[in-house]
Amino acid sequence: MNPQVPEAGTLAAFEAAKGFMPLDEGLALYAAAAEAGALGLPLLEVGTYCGRSTLLLADAARQAGVTAVTVDHHRGSEEQQPGWEYHDPEVVDPVVGRMDTLPAFRRTLHAAGLEEHVVALVGRSPRAAALWGTPLGLVFVDGGHTEEHATADYEGWAPHLAPGGLLVIHDVFPDPADGGQAPHHIHERALASGDYIPGPATGSLRVLRRR
Repeated sequence: MNPQVPEAGTLAAFEAAKGFMPLDEGLALYAAAAEAGALGLPLLEVGTYCGRSTLLLADAARQAGVTAVTVDHHRGSEEQQPGWEYHDPEVVDPVVGRMDTLPAFRRTLHAAGLEEHVVALVGRSPRAAALWGTPLGLVFVDGGHTEEHATADYEGWAPHLAPGGLLVIHDVFPDPADGGQAPHHIHERALASGDYIPGPATGSLRVLRRR
């Protein structure tokens, strides 16, 4: 098997899963996760939704013999609430009347046979980060896209990244006409810190290596 390409079953599950990441960015994420897995440390994702990108981290984790960790409160980000562009009524819990993507996420992992390679943390990212104490081989930031949430994800999780580990940021749009600026701002902040070496860019996905 080519370690830089996910298994065919994982790729099919990725394309079938609910989510917003295009294939080229998904393959770039997988390549980063496969590379980071060589450090022998967990691969962490902030922003699970229904598990589309989690599948790729889980496949890479399986190949490397490490664990993929994904963090989300599963109530949906700002743009996924009712009346907004990315709202999906299929993931609204009819009992409580709020979004709940956790059941869809679990079904996604189960169908791909990857459940045992993932630890899902259900809760707010800053709270989970404050309790975390294990070095990470990869941090993938793809949570809420407000300045408040993107900044909190970066500040909470980047300090746990091991030397040589990869910081991956999704939805980085240098031109405001293309999308929200919060992910772009934390990408620029990471570069300005001097702690990271810029790596590949695919679509809106950016990869940085911690010095």
